[in-house]
Amino acid sequence: MRYLCLLLLMFSSQFCFAQNGSKQISLEDIWKNNTFAIKSVPGFNAMKDGKYYTQIDKEGKHQYIRVYDLETGKQEKTIFDNGVQKFNGKELTIESYVFSKDEKKMLLFTEGEHIYRRSELCRVFVYDIPSGNLQLLDYDKVLHATFSPDGKNVAFVKNNNLYYKDLENDQVVPITTDGEKNRIINGNCDWVYEEEFAFSRAFDWSPDGQNIAYYRFDESLVPEYTLTMFDALYPTLKTYKYPKAGERNSIVQIKIYNLEKKKVLTTDVGKETDQYIPRIKWSNDANQLCIYRLNRHQNRLELLMANASSGNSQIIYKEENKYFIDISDNLKFLPDGHSFILNSERDGYNHIYKWNWEKQKLTTLTEGDYDVETIIGVDEESKLVYYTSVEASPLQRKLYAVNWNGEHKKCLTTENGTHSITPCIAYNYFLDRYSRLNAVPLYYLRDNKGKIIRTLEDNKALKEKMAEYALGNIRFAKMTGVDHKLNAWIITPPGFDSTKKYPVLMYQYSGPGSQEVADRFPIGNYFWHQMMAEKGYIVVCADGTGTGFRGEEFRKKTYLQLGKYESDDQIAVAKYLGTLHYVDKNRIGIWGWSYGGFMSSTCIMKGNDVFKAAVAVAPVTNWRYYDNIYTERYMRRPQENEKGYDENAPEKMVDKLKGKFLLIHGTADDNVHFQNSVMLVDAMIKANKDYDSEYYPNKNHGISGGNTRLHLFRRMTEYILTNL
Repeated sequence: MRYLCLLLLMFSSQFCFAQNGSKQISLEDIWKNNTFAIKSVPGFNAMKDGKYYTQIDKEGKHQYIRVYDLETGKQEKTIFDNGVQKFNGKELTIESYVFSKDEKKMLLFTEGEHIYRRSELCRVFVYDIPSGNLQLLDYDKVLHATFSPDGKNVAFVKNNNLYYKDLENDQVVPITTDGEKNRIINGNCDWVYEEEFAFSRAFDWSPDGQNIAYYRFDESLVPEYTLTMFDALYPTLKTYKYPKAGERNSIVQIKIYNLEKKKVLTTDVGKETDQYIPRIKWSNDANQLCIYRLNRHQNRLELLMANASSGNSQIIYKEENKYFIDISDNLKFLPDGHSFILNSERDGYNHIYKWNWEKQKLTTLTEGDYDVETIIGVDEESKLVYYTSVEASPLQRKLYAVNWNGEHKKCLTTENGTHSITPCIAYNYFLDRYSRLNAVPLYYLRDNKGKIIRTLEDNKALKEKMAEYALGNIRFAKMTGVDHKLNAWIITPPGFDSTKKYPVLMYQYSGPGSQEVADRFPIGNYFWHQMMAEKGYIVVCADGTGTGFRGEEFRKKTYLQLGKYESDDQIAVAKYLGTLHYVDKNRIGIWGWSYGGFMSSTCIMKGNDVFKAAVAVAPVTNWRYYDNIYTERYMRRPQENEKGYDENAPEKMVDKLKGKFLLIHGTADDNVHFQNSVMLVDAMIKANKDYDSEYYPNKNHGISGGNTRLHLFRRMTEYILTNL
């Protein structure tokens, strides 16, 4: 019965693309010629009146920022023309822009230079729309340029110090002066906060613009890591602070600067310094700052409300979890001054609640055996919370609305699939990026009842281009894991013949809370996987234990044992696939990147009787080498959990290696250090095991730029064709 159900899922025509083409996908199509480019709606910014939006238009070498009518798409006016608004006679190339609150000024960001994942130095210009005046914010590139609420000032970070510029007087005012590389950071995150708490700008204007709250990181005692850059006759060294599992963190203070008094105060975040401050957020009261306080084990969260005049604070909310608590930006303060909307897994699923800290009253807004994905916004006028959830299916995302009492819930996007939602300011409209497993993205403008007003982009060109190629069929399926049925997708080769036997290439990521199997387009590395299907491989991806959107117990089962249950499931899936009569059980391989590389490394060793070959790109090979916020969230410190670290580390199981193994890494990976691969190679040499490797000089975790991706995937393709 299980086998019959799988066949029906695999060969049903419910979601088929037209497959009348005959072209074969090439690596150049994917990584050089941009043949399968997916169009979006670039620079889409809804204006505060809820009637218009702006976007960047390109015509030849010229750029325009234009205003359009939301409902009709009619162009209303051009507010910036880089052929007219020049700086010192030079045309600017605008990469992004933001408006001041009154929409009379804009910050134009140019010449972006990425530092880490989320931090980017830019040359920034202030553009006054009515006058057409263009002003350079600072001679140097800066971080995080942000308007004050009244549009009179712009705060920014430079050289680890926080400044603001008074636009009326054209004066730059230093808020801090003690910033120093690898010692003190003001207004910007240290490396580990940026990577693992998913933000970089570490300051925020108060609602009245009279105060700036900011982080001060003292990373003096954080251990340093040095990357070697092979960029000159004598290589240069790049040293930065990177706290590995069990090591010391920055000491974090939250300070508030008052513009009128030109004074700084330090808020009370408690005497404990070995803790995290993963967010700050001004309440609707301009004198009250909410500070998130999280213990090092990340299983106790407290929200402090600090007074901006005194710095004194009090706890207004606390929550504990037997595993860990994830941090998000879902907290929304309500206008009554003593309530907010938040999400929590307190009942075993991620749901939305309203908390009144004066009455100590918790109101449940959503409930059931499903996870809410994210809070899209809170409409104060209509007293509605807009959110996306997986209520219909873990594979789907739909937009819902519910009132502040948890009543009158309504689904606003009834179409099955994935709806990625961006709200317009007044919540009259939403931008909906809608796709399915076999349907290219459509960009809809919807009203707040869910009605489609018009289509902004249909990706028709991509759909027509794909029809020229002989693509394999992709289907959802259920796979058998160790303890659970797992969601999976399968790509079968064009012209699939169930009387023949095919090799299988498995792909996965498997990290905590992640999801690779979803009803969206495109799924991970879609066109390369289609290319491999054209070459005769069945490609399979299964989301195992620990992945997201199936409730807390499924997601957090891997706690203290990262790699154990995830690899057990991938091995079980491979064994199951080997029982199918059209699968060559002696030719099953697996690959992955980052956490997926950790998993493919583990699987080729633990599953040495199942996997013939594996490719690991930028893998963690022992969690002792990775950063402490991420690792300790799931594993606690090595000093507390030695067994959990060492029993599930590929570095410690190399004696089991039998199959063909390709290890790939960038030498300048600031995230998963090249050290991981070096230590694994060292262990394999000591165990007298053969392996293959490829390293990419001066490349970071993404291993990209120039011909790099083309070269990397050519190497992987040839390796799989030769060894699987």
